[in-house]
Amino acid sequence: MQGKLIVLSAPSGTGKTTLVKYLLQQDLKLAFSVSACNREKRPHEKEGKDYYFLSTTEFKKKIRNGEFVEWEEVYPDQLYGTLKSEVERIWSRGLNVIFDVDVIGGLNIKKQYGNRALAIFIMPPSIKELQNRLLKRSTETGSKLRTRIAKARAEMKYAPEFDVIIVNKDLETAKKEVLLTVSEFLK
Repeated sequence: MQGKLIVLSAPSGTGKTTLVKYLLQQDLKLAFSVSACNREKRPHEKEGKDYYFLSTTEFKKKIRNGEFVEWEEVYPDQLYGTLKSEVERIWSRGLNVIFDVDVIGGLNIKKQYGNRALAIFIMPPSIKELQNRLLKRSTETGSKLRTRIAKARAEMKYAPEFDVIIVNKDLETAKKEVLLTVSEFLK
């Protein structure tokens, strides 16, 4: 069975992952698409749950073999992508796929699957608020923060190419909007 695909994309710090987790708790027959990456596994992460951790050599071999739905060099030498086998695994369980992917990856999924995919862009209320959220995380400082903000500015230019734009000014309001949007699409 081939189901539908829900794509949530946004700049880092916009609340995309929180909204994906919220949707997964609803009765929508969704399963999370685990991305592949070539970066080191962090201490709290689990193989096959957070990511499929591949060596750079393995990742590039899978690219050459056409095993990805989409892939992107998100940061220099940091490759992320969605394996075709992951989408098939979820569909074989009779579920729809939900993605938490970068903006270019989200657009590539939409291009590949057309009307079977709903591409949602989660917009921060402002760059200043996004910067404040990233600072509160205490994971980004100095040049890393500047890199993320510059990347966010560039990503926000792609928002009009998505099916829906949801501004996450207030998390509870954004949750209601994303749930209504996804529910309508899956009907």
